[in-house]
Amino acid sequence: MKLADRITIDPEICHGKPTIRGLRYPVETILELLSSGMTNEEILADYEDLDQEDILAVLDFARRLSQVKRIEPVSA
Repeated sequence: MKLADRITIDPEICHGKPTIRGLRYPVETILELLSSGMTNEEILADYEDLDQEDILAVLDFARRLSQVKRIEPVSA
């Protein structure tokens, strides 16, 4: 499974937020844990359904989102 295939978006799961393999673990949550200082090993110990490749997929997903060149404001 490629890293990009590990991130899924399904309107029926977590209100359509990107999740890891449809397991109801939002990408956002894993990024919050990492940014709070948790190590990969600590996250994997707390979330036994996940593996190292899932965390790498989350980071790759965030990397791709950060490559947006320009954000336009939405007009009402």
